[in-house]
Amino acid sequence: MSSYKICGGRALKGESFCQGSKTSSLPILAACILCDRTVELDNIPDITDVDATVKILTWLGCRITRSGRHMTVDASGVHTGEIPDDLMREMRSSVIFLGAVLARTGRALISAPGGCEIGLRPIDLHLNAISKLGAQIENSAGKIECTAPEGLKGASVTLSFPSVGATENVMIAAVLAQGETVIRNAAREPEISDLADFLNAMGAKVSGAGESTVRIEGVKRLHAAAHTVIPDRIAGATLLAAGAITGGSVRVRGLIPAHLEPVIDILEQAGSEIEIRSDSVLLRAPQRLRCVKTVRTMPYPGFPTDIQPPVTAMLCVSRGTSVVIETIFESRYKYVGELVRFGAKIRVDGRMAVVEGADRLYAANTVTPDLRGGAALVLAALAAEGESTVNDIRHIDRGYEDFSRTLAALNADVRRTEE
Repeated sequence: MSSYKICGGRALKGESFCQGSKTSSLPILAACILCDRTVELDNIPDITDVDATVKILTWLGCRITRSGRHMTVDASGVHTGEIPDDLMREMRSSVIFLGAVLARTGRALISAPGGCEIGLRPIDLHLNAISKLGAQIENSAGKIECTAPEGLKGASVTLSFPSVGATENVMIAAVLAQGETVIRNAAREPEISDLADFLNAMGAKVSGAGESTVRIEGVKRLHAAAHTVIPDRIAGATLLAAGAITGGSVRVRGLIPAHLEPVIDILEQAGSEIEIRSDSVLLRAPQRLRCVKTVRTMPYPGFPTDIQPPVTAMLCVSRGTSVVIETIFESRYKYVGELVRFGAKIRVDGRMAVVEGADRLYAANTVTPDLRGGAALVLAALAAEGESTVNDIRHIDRGYEDFSRTLAALNADVRRTEE
């Protein structure tokens, strides 16, 4: 088991360069299946969710080479539409292969995805949307088989919730469908626009990405392309929150500041001074943070659910009482019990958490419950007095690239141990 040993009480300071987006990389890698030519990708983060995605691509018949953050994907050898259960279980985002495999091979046989248990992500939303394109779906014994014997056909798809994954699945599947597909109530996240830019670079005809209505005009074939993945707004925001909780001064470069506007607003409400440049954000924290009246997670452009746990950890050392309302995932607060071990004062009632700021946090021995909850524990350990241990950090490895080294470069006393 891998762990972090963290000696807290040191203000973070310095500069860090933001990694490439996890949430963009996974659907973009899956979409490579649509093209039987070679695709060049840059700024792919070195995280285990990408490793799991590469395993699936390799199983399907892709040839992949990687050098640092650059990756080449040759999908000309794709020969199957079946993904084994053990590969599907490695991450929650594996369902994103459904639309890509179905569009390429005419058949997709998958099982339910695995990964963090932070709440329901109903796969029915994906299946219902894909069925509108003409897919026939059989779901039994934990296996989901989708076929399109007459090919996928463009259709009008209205999502009951602006799901990022469902929007991506329909976009990917519709690229090679006959006719026009219109997605209404589509997710508006920057990662949706990044996927559309990649698809269009390969010759797709996608318009409206980033808005609530997305249109895809099907094409017969895609061609080779190159694409650079956008920065990871959640990883960047986590570093800014780490600077805030430790009373530090941190600049994160390689960002798109507009993607962080709702997070920056909360950081400023908490008393941090923010300086924004074209591709970077500088945070200067006060001696002690202020409470924030309400933090409410919402689909983009609202406050992102993925940064809620690190920001909640940050509010644990603020002056006063803050209220956090989680509207996306009903089990997002699993990390709270571990935060309490540090001396945090948090009461959870359903989807609401009341955070009473403590004068100080104390070292604790904790276990990572999920990806973003793990990041929250690391931030609490950075602020706590004494040496803390954050155990089972495999979840953190799913989304943060060499997190301990990144923090150490910002003056944190953190080391990774392996048992």
